[in-house]
Order: sequence, then structure tokens, then C-alpha cells
Amino acid sequence: MPTPAELGFAMPAEWSPHERTWMAWPTEGYTLGEDPTDAYRAWSQVANTIVRYEPLTMVVDPDARKSADEWLDPAVSKVERPLNDAWMRDIGPTFLVKDGELAAADWIFNGWGAQSWAQWDKDSEIAESVIELAGARRFVSRLVNEGGGIHVYG
Repeated sequence: MPTPAELGFAMPAEWSPHERTWMAWPTEGYTLGEDPTDAYRAWSQVANTIVRYEPLTMVVDPDARKSADEWLDPAVSKVERPLNDAWMRDIGPTFLVKDGELAAADWIFNGWGAQSWAQWDKDSEIAESVIELAGARRFVSRLVNEGGGIHVYG
């Protein structure tokens, strides 16, 4: 099977125009500690600012719907999917473009190197869901990767 690059797809530059931003809402538990208020405040400030300028979709764990509804601007689109964590840049897909066509790389996510403190059974499914929701062509990768570890300038 040809690679995305062989088919003419490329990862756009960080500053390239795009249709929307994707984020994941933090879930209570091992990463937020006993009081998630600071995390909710930080995530909501980012999301609520972005949605003033462009569409934003927030992936929300079903158990976290109440907190997302409380903190997020109603203009933020929400989709429910099971989550372990909230680092969409790492757990989500890497979008690719070619002449207006949208595709995405679906990496293998393994909890930042299978760290003993990490859980990723749910997060490892998020990229596929986001790709489907975005209507993008999916390229399944055999590479273990965190999408946030890649930066390009086009």
C-alpha cells in the first residue's frame, strides 16, 4: 500500500488555515488529582477563546459531560467518546492535506512509552473516531508515536 507522502499528502504547517480545532476534555482521576478545578479552568479558557475565532470540537468522556457543560461555551461542539486523558495533540490523529482533500495518520498511541502511571486503552481509539467524525481518509500507521511530537513548517 502506498504511503500518504507517495500519494501526495503532507502535514500542513502549524500556521496553515484549517477548518476547526479538536480538543479533549480532561477526565477526573489519575491526572487531575482530587480537585480538577484548575484543569477545567485552563482547558475551558483555551477552548472558549478558540471558539470565538473558529469552530472547535471537544471530545468528552461520557462521565465528564456535566463538567464540560458547566465550563465550556455553548458554541463548543461536544462529542462523547471514552477517554483516559486529554492531550488530543498526542492521542489524536495527524491531519494531512492534498489539493483540498483531508486525510489523517492514525498512529499507535501507547501512553507515552507505556509509562507505568499511564492508562491509554480508551485514548488509543480516539484518533480513529476523530478521523471518522472529520470525514477524513484514514491512513493506519504501524509506528508508535505521539502526534504532538511532530512539528512541520509545510
